[in-house]
Amino acid sequence: MDRSHRDHLTDNGLIALSCVELAAEIREKRTTCVAVMEAVLERARAVQPRLNCFLRIDAESALAAAQLADRDLARGYVRGPLHGVPMAHKDMYYRRGVVSSCGSKILRDVRASGTAKVLEYLDAAGAIQFGVLNMAEFAMGPTGHNWHYGHCRNPWDTERITGGSSSGSGAAVAARAAFASLGSDTGGSVRFPAAFCGISSVRPTHGLVSVENILPLCPSLDTVGPLARTVEDAALVLQVIAQTEWMRELEKPIANLRIGRPRQIFYDGCDAEIAAAMEASLDVFRRLGAAVVDVDVPDFSRLSALAAALHAAEANPFHDQWFRTRPQDYSPQVRERLEKGRSVLALDYVKALQARQPAIDAFCDAVFSKVDLVHGPVVSFQTPTLAETEITVGDAVTQMMGRFVRLTRPISYLGLPVVCANAGRTKAGMPIGMQLIAPPRDEASALRAGHAFQRATDWHLRAPPL
Repeated sequence: MDRSHRDHLTDNGLIALSCVELAAEIREKRTTCVAVMEAVLERARAVQPRLNCFLRIDAESALAAAQLADRDLARGYVRGPLHGVPMAHKDMYYRRGVVSSCGSKILRDVRASGTAKVLEYLDAAGAIQFGVLNMAEFAMGPTGHNWHYGHCRNPWDTERITGGSSSGSGAAVAARAAFASLGSDTGGSVRFPAAFCGISSVRPTHGLVSVENILPLCPSLDTVGPLARTVEDAALVLQVIAQTEWMRELEKPIANLRIGRPRQIFYDGCDAEIAAAMEASLDVFRRLGAAVVDVDVPDFSRLSALAAALHAAEANPFHDQWFRTRPQDYSPQVRERLEKGRSVLALDYVKALQARQPAIDAFCDAVFSKVDLVHGPVVSFQTPTLAETEITVGDAVTQMMGRFVRLTRPISYLGLPVVCANAGRTKAGMPIGMQLIAPPRDEASALRAGHAFQRATDWHLRAPPL
């Protein structure tokens, strides 16, 4: 859609642009890096009281960096494809000498000794970080609650959750208070905020993107992924942090793609409005020439149990000393999850590791021999409220976690890449997220399909009525 249509979405035309559009505006000198930074800082300050998505806004240093970027551009030097584009990131990406709280009380005053490799890549590409974003404590929570810094709120309805653990990333990008953000995904943490906040995200193949100098949660499952307004934007950010070319792939037609509709799991007990939105999105793919094929998927419950064993066991070593000496500084929910993880048997952990590659091979043989992508909802239920999910102790925590990760954690165990995009809205006005799951290292197919979907629809252009 043209620029005039987008301008009504926000109070400022600049912040309505996508990363790709904004970068072009800056390169062509139709705006300045300072003007863009001033606009996004104004927007961030305006939405913060309602959303609590920022933990820190570094206005002074960001404006200084924008001035330097303008001087570089004036002398003909373009740093990279994101020159002058403002971004804010989940507060778990370390930058040397700067505090990264990781959403916790324990690290709220600790300065990092090194800089995340992905931040170095973004710096080199010209992006300017202007703040850090709220998140679930130590990235442990799919709802986005944070009992230390206050809960982040969904810009479509501030009584509802954003999804976590990349809660601030989802809210800030959806609210047009950041052009893009780095999140992380161990069991679904870039997919939930994308789905609940109505934006796009990518969980890359496990191991594709460096996790150097970021908060570890479960190294066997941890991934770094972007959240952005469009799949095209997410592809550009992923291209930078993965140091891999994808942008040219986006323009290829999808008429040769086989998109799988799962016969099992994904639609078991699925909300009717979500199921209808998924069918409507499949109709879009059909119109674009893709083949929609019903496909059988292996048992997710076993994969989820194996992933849970890895997550529970690997989360504890990082926390061991603090858990023994400062247990009171964890929120009750996180403390209980760590406590349960300490009882995982070494035998069960080793079995979960050993079963992984055979499970990947079996899934690829059963599914990706028949289709190129698997399509389905991110979650099968409508966006709950903060109050409904503010559960801190007891079996109810485990039950809630299981409900959230039912369609995401098994894919994390398999290490597969996933692209998420907004595919509609409920009668209550909340976004509905779809996921496109690809074979290992085939981000290109999922990105291409997601981009084609967005070129044919306008869900990604709709902004919250803040």
